[in-house]
Order: sequence, then C-alpha cells, then structure tokens
Amino acid sequence: MAEDEPRGICVRDVAARDFIAAYAEHLKNSDKFELPVWADLVKTGAHKELAPYGEDWYYIRAASIARKVYLRPGLGVGQLRKWYGSNDRKGVRTEHFRRANAGIIRSVLIQLQ
Repeated sequence: MAEDEPRGICVRDVAARDFIAAYAEHLKNSDKFELPVWADLVKTGAHKELAPYGEDWYYIRAASIARKVYLRPGLGVGQLRKWYGSNDRKGVRTEHFRRANAGIIRSVLIQLQ
C-alpha cells in the first residue's frame, strides 16, 4: 500500500553534483543573491595560492553550502570551515591542515537567510 503512494523528491534523492549545478544556476539568475565586489580577488583559504579561476565559483560554493546546511541543520561557520579546508603543502615540509576562509562562508550564509 505504501508503494502506491506518490513520494516527494527531496535534496537527499538528487545527486549532489546535479543539485549543486542546478541550484548554482538558479542563484546566478536570481536577483536576490548578489556577487560581492571582492569575489574575484579573494582566496578560498590559507592553503591556496591563487583565487579560483571559474567565473561561477561563488555561486557553486553557495549552492554547496546551502545543501550542507539543509542536510545538517544547525551547521555553523566553524564546521563549514573545517569541511572546505585542506592540507597546506610546503614542499618537502610536513603537511598541516588549514581551514577555509570564514568570510566567504559567512557572506554566503547571510545572503541565504
């Protein structure tokens, strides 16, 4: 009997890559979500050497953050910094984990409210 009822589709039912690409396109076409003026100059973390090359990187990061916050309610900036961080490689020296830039995450969360 439960199999005959139509089931709604939620974020968990859609592949992450497909959802992030579609939602990033929606945010790009939306008038409510604006690209900050510093988006072309900022690095995504201390472990990176350069800013992202893609033009839509801010919208893609925002869609990814929105998906993570939806799947885990109560997620904060600190946990997202840990999730988007990676190892800082200094040639032959030992790698150390570096967190991602909090300003980007904070600005995305403020705009997504």
